[in-house]
Amino acid sequence: MKTLPTFDTERLTIKPRTLADLPACLAMDRDPEVTKFVAGPWDDPVRHEAFVRERIETYFGEGLGYWSVFLRKHPNQFLGWILLIPYDGVGSEIEIGWRFSRSAWGKGFATEAARPVLKHAFETLALSKVVADIDQANLGSIKVAMKIGMKDEGEKEINHTRCRSFVIRSHT
Repeated sequence: MKTLPTFDTERLTIKPRTLADLPACLAMDRDPEVTKFVAGPWDDPVRHEAFVRERIETYFGEGLGYWSVFLRKHPNQFLGWILLIPYDGVGSEIEIGWRFSRSAWGKGFATEAARPVLKHAFETLALSKVVADIDQANLGSIKVAMKIGMKDEGEKEINHTRCRSFVIRSHT
C-alpha cells in the first residue's frame, strides 16, 4: 500500500490524513454549521470518533483517500479535509468531497485544495470522471464544485435529501 501524495499550493499544504489529525477533525465536526448538510453520527461522541477513525484507517485503493488541509504559513493550523474515495466509501464511481472549519469558509481554500486532488485523479490515477452529490441547500459547496469545473447533472434524492449531482470528466 503506497502512501498518498502531498500537495502544496500557494497558500496550502494538503497531506494524507492521519490519526494525528483526529482531534482536529472531531472538533471541526462538533460545529453544527459544519455538518449541517451531511448525515453522520455527530451527536454521539463514541460513534463519531469511531466513524472518523475508521475513515482515516481505511485503505480506499491506490491513490485514493483523505487529505488534511493546513495553511502553509502555519503548518499546524488544520483547516479541514478533502477526499477522493469510492462513492460513499464503497461505490464503483470515485467521488470528491471536502469539509472545512467555519473559520476557513469563504476564503477559497476548498477550491484551492480540490484542484491538485482533481489533477491527481486525472493525471496520476487516469480516472475518466469524478462525481459529487451535494445537498441543494449547501450553496457554498455547490459554488466550489462549479469553480473546479464540475457540471451540474441535475437533482436527485439521497436518504430523503434533495441533492445536486455534479460530475467532471477527464479532458483526455
